[in-house]
Amino acid sequence: MHIDPDRARELRRRYDEQVEAEGTERPGPFMTVSSRPVARLYDPTDVFDLDYERDIGLPGSYPFTRGIHRTGYRGKPWTIRMFSGFGSAEETNARYKELLRAGNNGLSIAFDMPTLMGYDHDEPWAEGEFGSCGVAVDSIRDMEILLDGLPLDRISTSMTINGPAPVIWAMYIVAAENRGIPRSKLAGTLQNDILKEYIAQNEFIYPPRDSMRLVTDTIEFATKEMPLWNPISVSGYHIREAGSTAAQELAFTLADGMEYVRWAIERGLDVDSFAPRISFFFNCHNDFFEEIAKFRAARRLWARIMRERFGAKKERSWWMRFHTQTAGCSLTKQQPEVNLVRVAIQALAAVLGGTQSLHTDAMDEALALPSEKAAKLAVRTQQVILHESGVINTIDPLGGSWYVERLTADIEREAEEYFRKIEAFGGVIPAIEAGFFQREIAEASARYQREIEERKRIIVGVNEYVEEDERIEIPILRIDREGERRHLERLRRHKAERDADAWALAMRRLEAASRNPRENTMPYVIEAVKAGATNGEICNLWRRVFGEYKEYVVV
Repeated sequence: MHIDPDRARELRRRYDEQVEAEGTERPGPFMTVSSRPVARLYDPTDVFDLDYERDIGLPGSYPFTRGIHRTGYRGKPWTIRMFSGFGSAEETNARYKELLRAGNNGLSIAFDMPTLMGYDHDEPWAEGEFGSCGVAVDSIRDMEILLDGLPLDRISTSMTINGPAPVIWAMYIVAAENRGIPRSKLAGTLQNDILKEYIAQNEFIYPPRDSMRLVTDTIEFATKEMPLWNPISVSGYHIREAGSTAAQELAFTLADGMEYVRWAIERGLDVDSFAPRISFFFNCHNDFFEEIAKFRAARRLWARIMRERFGAKKERSWWMRFHTQTAGCSLTKQQPEVNLVRVAIQALAAVLGGTQSLHTDAMDEALALPSEKAAKLAVRTQQVILHESGVINTIDPLGGSWYVERLTADIEREAEEYFRKIEAFGGVIPAIEAGFFQREIAEASARYQREIEERKRIIVGVNEYVEEDERIEIPILRIDREGERRHLERLRRHKAERDADAWALAMRRLEAASRNPRENTMPYVIEAVKAGATNGEICNLWRRVFGEYKEYVVV
């Protein structure tokens, strides 16, 4: 298609004049979920500043705007990886087996709040929180039950754990090795992204620099001993759930990723030895085109950062591989069946954006943990997209869209501006300590809420198409209190029956290693887990060694 620039500009000018003269266009506002204004039309005049080879290119070619694999989903479909976990290890194990029978080809483990915060369930801090937002895991015994009968040598497992990540990972490794599966054969991903906890989710324990030391220990350990494991999944998901815009999610996530790379290089690791196994985790919200553009900009930015800023030589070090989850914050308790529609749109955007794996939220998650039926429908949503929609037949079908390419470039440019602001603070940790990220997200979240309240933004069932006498007929998943009693009894027996001398020796060795910044703590954590140390005991040891972090309060 031949396009003469001057002729294109003239046609666009005439079109705009005609639309203005007709006066039939609604006043709007026309904007994305991130409140980004959207023009009435996009045409060649919007992309004349883009260079095809430099900025867009072909799938599998630098800068990977159109995807990291040359054959896209024609070569390998995305992994259906449903985030799940609730109640006891026994209950969650049964759910995992059901998910695998339903067509999952990867697992993603959700842990409950005491586990996430590094407390055993017999501690006062854990009271009333057993299994309410994930599975309860205190000891190697719990982990062995959780993984019982699962083909760990044939599937990959993602674990959403951050502050206690080294401990839970050690339990997974020991449980597998107790079944005769060597750690070198284990495939999966540890979320382990502590920086986003200070920025958005607030499930941190220790001060940022001490936490970063533990993260770097896990990256070094995986680099040397676990070639199939991704030791960190840099997460924008929670940043978006906290209320950020798409560009903020992208910028803050990549800034965190760069910080992890810097720390690993300072540890003495060659960038190409670990960079290929840094993965990412993004949110996919309601604005179809904005999300697709965000994913395309993410690949392009990360490729340039790794090659030009960090000097990575391997092509795989330039790849951005990412998991996507549909936006939990977009789900409504009103008319929950409508959430099926939202999730389907978001999942389709994630696929068209080129995700490597995908979790689709269940329709009842605004009410409670997903019921079995809702979880199965969420899996079926992905399967319909995969097998019936036709979107996998060609690679990056929206590549070359004037709107998508303009939006991709604009989001990339906005992210780069945020990088400059973060660097002006002296990096990610000083920016966290100054409250920069928290303030930016709070302002974006407040603006979004105002738009809903002022009806500039319509949310179906919330501020429009409301059903006053709505009756919710979705079955709510309830936590089995017998499972909690059984869990606490198992924990009591575990602590009573372990070898007290071996436990005490392993804990002393771990404490000494933790106080020595030249030691990698992971081998000592594994030793402690084998000796029967619990999640809470190890995290409490680190609380004594490192202290606990108090959040900067944004006012």
